[in-house]
Amino acid sequence: MKYILTVSILFILELAFAQTRYPEFLQGTWKMENQEVYEHWDKLNESALKGFSYTLKDAQMLISEYLDITIAKNEVIYTATVLKQNSGKGVSFKLTKTDSTFIFENPKHYFPKKIVYQKLNDAEIFVQVSDGKQKGFAYKMQKQFHDIEQKDSKIVNPNYNKSLANKLGGDDYGMKSYFLVILKTGSNNTTDKDLINSSFRGHMDNINRLVKEGKLIVAGPLSKNENSYRGIFILNNLKSVEEAKEL
Repeated sequence: MKYILTVSILFILELAFAQTRYPEFLQGTWKMENQEVYEHWDKLNESALKGFSYTLKDAQMLISEYLDITIAKNEVIYTATVLKQNSGKGVSFKLTKTDSTFIFENPKHYFPKKIVYQKLNDAEIFVQVSDGKQKGFAYKMQKQFHDIEQKDSKIVNPNYNKSLANKLGGDDYGMKSYFLVILKTGSNNTTDKDLINSSFRGHMDNINRLVKEGKLIVAGPLSKNENSYRGIFILNNLKSVEEAKEL
């Protein structure tokens, strides 16, 4: 009983620790003070944030950097992938300190070595990028709330078609999710031709059914490869991975 109680306490503490270490306050769109520079972050799940940096020019979004924050093996890793730099490879920084300030460091990287996010309040954050010493820069970012974005002609995309987005199942950004399914060779090595033929007919019938239901938009085979991948599905109008697995 003591062992079970100890394990339970450790699990609860670890869960609480992971939650405090995770900068969920970054969710949303942030604008650099006095400049048309933005960061947008989305929460994918309880252990991942995904974002990107961009500027606005002539009402067009120009992405400069892709960002990820993930929890893996009780570590929080910040990865920045700057376009047209480092051969498209991301640079990772490990979280070293957290409270209301999140400090990510990579002492082996040339610059930056340290990236800091500090929550000042619900509408403002402080960001610092440095070599860990004197070299670097810092700035404040303000949260862009939805009602403000709709009124600001610099932020709203003039080509956004709300009725078309609604018709196609898009969100307020005109985007929607799809699920990519990779079909692999299984373990069944039967030579029963009747079973093979009936299974293939069932496979094709299922494809046609999903198309008619509007849940499948692409299906097809792949050429021979070392991973034993045989084909793909691209599923449409689904709400979750669980629903995709059920299909």
